[in-house]
Amino acid sequence: MGISRRTAASAALATTGLVSAGLGFLFGETVLARRLIGVTDERPPSPDGVYGEDLDGDPVTLLVLGDSAAVGYGMKTQATTPPALLGVGLARMLDCPVRVRSVAVVGAESSDLAEQLARGIDAEPDVAVIVIGANDVTHRKSMRAAVADLQVVVSRLVADDCDVVVGTCPDLGTVRPIWEPLRSIARLQSRRLAERQTVGAIEAGARTVSLGSLLGPVFSEHHELMFGEDRFHPSASGYAALAGALLPPLADAIREQRSEPRKERPGRAEEVMSVSEAAAEAAQHPGTEVRRVGRWVRVLRRR
Repeated sequence: MGISRRTAASAALATTGLVSAGLGFLFGETVLARRLIGVTDERPPSPDGVYGEDLDGDPVTLLVLGDSAAVGYGMKTQATTPPALLGVGLARMLDCPVRVRSVAVVGAESSDLAEQLARGIDAEPDVAVIVIGANDVTHRKSMRAAVADLQVVVSRLVADDCDVVVGTCPDLGTVRPIWEPLRSIARLQSRRLAERQTVGAIEAGARTVSLGSLLGPVFSEHHELMFGEDRFHPSASGYAALAGALLPPLADAIREQRSEPRKERPGRAEEVMSVSEAAAEAAQHPGTEVRRVGRWVRVLRRR
């Protein structure tokens, strides 16, 4: 049975109206969630400095880029910020002084990474960590553009003989002030971005850690412990979990620079696969680390 042009046009208009109404509803939820979360002008003390000054090993310089998760938004002391936690942790793991330079900015999107790099490249980093993506999702930025912006910065760092570890987009579905159905959409979008970030970052020469799949279940099950007062940004425990996920690949990168053997990590399984397969694996399994090995990539995940 055929459908008249008038009927088809009416159906199209009705569908468009439903979509517009749905988007309007989601936008309203987004605005409400931001009001519930709130913002503050307070910033944690600068984490820049040298950690482990009394150690004898060759010093390492770490550059930190990204958004509020990399800054440590909500923390009152230097010691509880992710850059400081990474500095202390690396110094202990490598038995050497670690100089930390952070250029991360609260509210940053992937398009801001180039400007951050311009401010921090003079530190001549040996290794860099990038945590980005949440604001690209919440502000509905183009995923393709976000990944391209990330790739540009990773490529520039790698060209300067700096190893890069990227913490991919966190799971925004764990944020309780975001109500359904927006929370489910946020979870889906953040996972999609994380998967694309994995592919793009690996192709540009970085290692990646799937922060969303690693921290998502923990943040959901222990919400009161892992989130701060605004129920959106991590608490001190949450930031410690984030730093703990990033430390092993950062230490591995430095050891490989120095031709030191990589230490075996108990409870880890390792495989070699294609980039696309690795990205899908990282999106589905907690704490998956991915790095390139020739034409293939090595996937290291928790058992």
